[in-house]
Amino acid sequence: MYIYGASGHGKVVKEILDDAGIEVNAFIDDNLSLSNFFGLPVLHNFDNLEPVIVGIGKCDVRRDVVGRLKCRFATAIHSSAIVSPSAKIGEGTVVMQGAVIQADVVIGKHCIINTKASIDHECEIEDFVHVAPGSTISGNVHIGSGTWVGAGTTVIQGIKIGKNCFIGAGSVIVKDVPDNTKGYGVPFKEIETLK
Repeated sequence: MYIYGASGHGKVVKEILDDAGIEVNAFIDDNLSLSNFFGLPVLHNFDNLEPVIVGIGKCDVRRDVVGRLKCRFATAIHSSAIVSPSAKIGEGTVVMQGAVIQADVVIGKHCIINTKASIDHECEIEDFVHVAPGSTISGNVHIGSGTWVGAGTTVIQGIKIGKNCFIGAGSVIVKDVPDNTKGYGVPFKEIETLK
């Protein structure tokens, strides 16, 4: 197993894999000045290394890296996470410590469901979404690809959040959010449209 991204998020991914008894051979990173990280070698040649988990928190960077890699991707779910047997989780996704994923949730590829995040019944989380620590996503919520949901955010039931949005920490979402929106607040307010 290999982790692409020698950074803080990569450390957490390694510990999830350690918890599962999966040996991590090395980190992979573009930074040529790194040779060791978190007790493992850092490789810079990406050919024929698999399976890989991309351990990068930023949604757009994670999407770019996945687009460059031609390999098999693994999924990592910490043993303390509670995942419904009816939930579907895409390749490359990481579910961290204490997360809860309820019945009939669909989570796309290369998502991060971070520490103690809660995703309730029948939500759809598209590819490359990051649900940050302590966020609560109520039932029947749809989150578009590439969206970042900041730490401690609450999304009420039935809401649709568009693609490539940035939801600031501690926000409360009580109405739909269009694509490419950046904002925060209680209740959530748009501050700009992202390009």
